[in-house]
Amino acid sequence: MKQYNAKNIRNVAFAGHAGTGKTSLAEAMLFLSGTTDRLGKVPDGTTVCDFDPEEIKRSASVSLALAPLEWKNTKINILDTPGLFDFSGGLSEGMRAAGSVVVTVSGKSGLAVGAEKAFRAASKKGIAKIFFVNEMDNENADFYKVFEELKTTYGPMICPLVVPIVEDRKIQCYVNLLEYKAYTYKDGRAAEVPIPDMGHRLDGLRTAMNEAVAETSEELMEKYFSGEAFTPDEMILGLASGVRKGEIAPVFCGSALTMEGVDQLMNGLIWLAPYAESMAGETGIDLNGNPVELSVNDDAQTAAVVFKTVVDPFVGKLLYFKVVSGTVKPDTMLLNTRTGAQEKIGKVFTVRGKKQEEAAYICAGDIGAVAKLAGTNTGDTLCSPARPVVLPGVAFEAPCLSMAVHAKNKADEEKISFGLARLMEEDPTIGYTHNHETHERVVSGLGEQHLDVVVSKLKSKFGVEVTLEVPKVAYRETIRKKVKVQGRHKKQSGGHGQFGDVWVEFEPCDSEDMVFEETVFGGSVPKNYFPAVEKGLRESMKKGVLAGFPMVGVKATLTDGSYHPVDSSEMAFKTAASLAYKAGIPQAGPVLLEPIGTLQAYVPGDNTGDIMGDINKRRGRVLGMNPSEEDNLTCVEAEVPMAEMGDFSTLLRSVTQGRGYYRFAFTRYEEAPMNVAQKVIAEHKVEEDE
Repeated sequence: MKQYNAKNIRNVAFAGHAGTGKTSLAEAMLFLSGTTDRLGKVPDGTTVCDFDPEEIKRSASVSLALAPLEWKNTKINILDTPGLFDFSGGLSEGMRAAGSVVVTVSGKSGLAVGAEKAFRAASKKGIAKIFFVNEMDNENADFYKVFEELKTTYGPMICPLVVPIVEDRKIQCYVNLLEYKAYTYKDGRAAEVPIPDMGHRLDGLRTAMNEAVAETSEELMEKYFSGEAFTPDEMILGLASGVRKGEIAPVFCGSALTMEGVDQLMNGLIWLAPYAESMAGETGIDLNGNPVELSVNDDAQTAAVVFKTVVDPFVGKLLYFKVVSGTVKPDTMLLNTRTGAQEKIGKVFTVRGKKQEEAAYICAGDIGAVAKLAGTNTGDTLCSPARPVVLPGVAFEAPCLSMAVHAKNKADEEKISFGLARLMEEDPTIGYTHNHETHERVVSGLGEQHLDVVVSKLKSKFGVEVTLEVPKVAYRETIRKKVKVQGRHKKQSGGHGQFGDVWVEFEPCDSEDMVFEETVFGGSVPKNYFPAVEKGLRESMKKGVLAGFPMVGVKATLTDGSYHPVDSSEMAFKTAASLAYKAGIPQAGPVLLEPIGTLQAYVPGDNTGDIMGDINKRRGRVLGMNPSEEDNLTCVEAEVPMAEMGDFSTLLRSVTQGRGYYRFAFTRYEEAPMNVAQKVIAEHKVEEDE
């Protein structure tokens, strides 16, 4: 592929609900542009963008794929993002590199949640939005119904550009309202035909487009109200300006499978989608925290942001980057501003699906890849050492579903950590911790399918077979009464014996840690044995008497005791303290404490009742509701036991059809109800017996 400058580059993300044809649309564009010599199909596993074994197995995208093509002396970098919510990390990566987004919408089912999320993400980033109503070859498709739905949802910014002429549920032709020409298709190739009579409908659609163009400038508004017709150049420039500013969202239509209307979309991307140079660069931060304006200029100092990482156990890391300023060339040194280390750039590549093609350089505004930079990860900035700058990274969703991961073969336990660490480099939406309290490895993701893919990749890439289980909850134990007990350790076995005798008073307190004090009078226990008593108590507190969980909120006061001048030792007093613990805690009203978290569930207003009902079933307490202005959702705030939150993410997604999301963080420990405590204690006894 030849080199293009920033004026002739379009970075376009394909986003939308799962199953609306994003990957098929990319495949059609690659074929029509001559980039590929055959049209791949998702069910057959032959597409350029769905090349990962997991994607072929599932017939769905699970990660971002890059597919550049050339069309009319312009390079279009397609960033094909997953539509499944479990793999929204790919959408985040695509949005970071894109200058515009094509939102695919099904002509059958209309505007779905995935399209809404994609539109919202593009609006938040301030990039252009373009709709493509797909599946028009289906007899149940209804473009005008979908168009009205878009118009109702997003208002006057929705602007029709390509519309179908339908008779008896069959499309006769497609009308390009910008050119005011009609086309029929055979094997994806367009042939111009006379525009059929549509009555007032076509006039209404043309009027809607003219109104959208008129809104983009005062001059065009005056011309529109004076009754003058816009010239073709005025139409294109007005639309392009409105699209770039986010004031217009043009609507195209067609079929990715039959390739009808796809060429119209490609032309539309060249005419209307912002070119890389027009994105006006970005604002970075220098090492002193000051803003730095960067221009999309090949001659400027280099600055690039890494937006995706691919990890291969044999080849190593491949880093996808977007050049914001300057050029990235082989055999140059660039600074990673996160690590402070300089990295030597080897070969640079353009990537299409799984294929890599060596490039002489990657210019400003373009996207490329580089291998073997061990210290660089997704979100890092690579820049010229002469101008250190930090660019905004990639904003990922936090993982929300956690499961304990166990190796089927005990010998593979240590491989789990290595494999997950590598997968986390590739997918930052994966979380992993080793809970030393419950002795479990816990992996987190965005949903059940996400974790299923993690398990599959651990096996295929790293040879580790694992199972997932609901993770154990880290409970605590405390006491509710004040008691005073004796701990006496005496052992005689010839020669020096062992003797330690203490009286300890246990009582509840507010401290998370154990509080140790002494009120010994008259030297009944020598001061040099106090640390041994405290150590014995602290070690004992690590394991409670109910279910073996750590004790908290206990104050232990050494009040009295006795010693032997010969047989007493630190070990003897440490043992005596543990005996006092074992004798006193069961008498002090021990109770089980469960962790409570604060939940913020963001849901559509219609779903608040369902979510509040579910929170109550989980023994939660609803604290209140607040509107969320950012995404027109309602925030339901509550406190919920962490043990009850295992499948909440799945339920929330189901109830809200994927629109809802939540945040959940540990707040405090609280006494568990009797039935819960009894169940936990019974489970502990079963584990001990095993």
